[in-house]
Amino acid sequence: MKKKWPEPTLNPQKMERLCSALGCHPATAAVLINRNYSDPETAKRFVDADLSGLHSPFAMKDMDVAVKRIHQALIKNEKILIFGDYDADGVSATVILHQFFARTGARVAYHIPHRFKEGYGLGRQHIEDIAIAQKINLIITVDCGSSSHRAIEAANENGIDVIVTDHHQIEKRPNAVAVVNPNRSDCTAGFEDFAGVGVAFCLLICLRKYLRDLNFWRHGQEPNLKEATDLVALGTMADAVDLTIENRRLVKSGLEIIRTGRRPGIFALMEACGIKDGAISAEDVAFKLIPRINAAGRMAHADIAAALLSTEHLDEAIKLARNLSDLNVARQAAEAEIMAEIDAFLHRNPETLEKPVLVLARSGWHEGVLGIVASRLMQQYFCPVVMLAVTNGVGKGSARSVPGVNIYECLNQCADLLVRFGGHAAAAGLTIKAEQIEPLRLNLEKVVSTALAGEEPVPSLPIDYELDFDAISDGLIDEIETLEPFGKGNPQPLFMSKNIQIISAKTIAVKHRRLTLKQIGSQNQKIIVAIHFNAGVDGVDTRSYERIAYRLQWNRYNGRKTPQLVIEAVE
Repeated sequence: MKKKWPEPTLNPQKMERLCSALGCHPATAAVLINRNYSDPETAKRFVDADLSGLHSPFAMKDMDVAVKRIHQALIKNEKILIFGDYDADGVSATVILHQFFARTGARVAYHIPHRFKEGYGLGRQHIEDIAIAQKINLIITVDCGSSSHRAIEAANENGIDVIVTDHHQIEKRPNAVAVVNPNRSDCTAGFEDFAGVGVAFCLLICLRKYLRDLNFWRHGQEPNLKEATDLVALGTMADAVDLTIENRRLVKSGLEIIRTGRRPGIFALMEACGIKDGAISAEDVAFKLIPRINAAGRMAHADIAAALLSTEHLDEAIKLARNLSDLNVARQAAEAEIMAEIDAFLHRNPETLEKPVLVLARSGWHEGVLGIVASRLMQQYFCPVVMLAVTNGVGKGSARSVPGVNIYECLNQCADLLVRFGGHAAAAGLTIKAEQIEPLRLNLEKVVSTALAGEEPVPSLPIDYELDFDAISDGLIDEIETLEPFGKGNPQPLFMSKNIQIISAKTIAVKHRRLTLKQIGSQNQKIIVAIHFNAGVDGVDTRSYERIAYRLQWNRYNGRKTPQLVIEAVE
């Protein structure tokens, strides 16, 4: 796929100022400037971000109401139900709240719905089958609830109070006791980019303070919330929310806790991934731990992941971690099977790729992996993608989109064709009757075409800095690591080098290549090892490249670390 290679343009004075103030490499200064941290003080706060600088969550709408209602439940010994979601964000949030309330001595239970049997969110059936049956007095939702109007009305009718904690887009507030959602139109607290677990964590910060002021902890030790940031980091990174400012503080703290190995479930999961001695990076969390946690809800039941993150016993954690690894293998197999089917379909019907949006629907597809497949297709063809698994006349699935096309708004314009939908600009979930899928396809083509305004989306390489091989050093890679965690809003730095010669190349797993490279004309003739994933699409037969775009990182293996380039594109 053709990509734009914009040359990085940087202000020399700003770079020199940052290099002088921080004592950093020009490449590091360039990365900070490109993320709008050109002022030395601002840049230092970004690098050193810690929990002490977290904004006060008391400013969030309904936070005070929620805290007071929970306190009432605690002192009256009411039965509390934490109602979560089946992804890593919802599972992490559920466990954080459940463990905190257990520390208070509360009568608390949690329920995470089965993805396929119950679906997303709090429903009327949960009020009837769980809350009423178990004589629940207070329900607290995490990572869901903003659209659960009918369920909350049913709870109200039966004398059950509901507190919603959520982060999803909210059109109309449900009639709950409190709706703690930073995306409320009347909430200006500054936590709009929080994941569901971040909102739940804010609730605990405020609740702990409220209980402290009332001398609630006089007979016991007050919970250490920093120790719970490992789960906040997992859920936040899993939900692909903005990793700057507040989220950066939470995730950075959480990574420190994860590396201590103090939570048996996370320690066992690291062991299952082959990560030893706490040598875990943010990338490891994103691409090794989180997929395994998500595999529970995708392939079986998220309760398995919740049990792993909750257990205090290492033996149990090891068994659960192995279970999740097995489920992750099954997830990968299901994903590969669907991708192969789609590749064959697109090969037979190439005209499908001429449309502005890719809408694919089949019976028999595994619903739990459709979001992942949609993301892969979106990246491969750089267009919005809607994937639907059809069962008994109903299609359920996921949508993913490219920058510039708000898929939530596009679906909103087709709302009359949908049973329900929800999400945000880049990703959404939807349910539709089978007979409405073709009308949806036609409508989305018009809506997306309008959003694109006649311009074909072309991926652009956000190159931070042109780097000579001679300038690559251990110190530079260490500096780059201080900018972690990487993600939305703070992408992993992308560098460019020109006039690259291939010294050797080895094919790995059919489509990847391991390379040793040097830069023609460089003074030191430094040899650098590189990995090029999916190299088959980028001219693997050539012996040299005019330029390469790559990530620079440590390759950690068997207790050793060596510099490595991860190639993103070549020309």
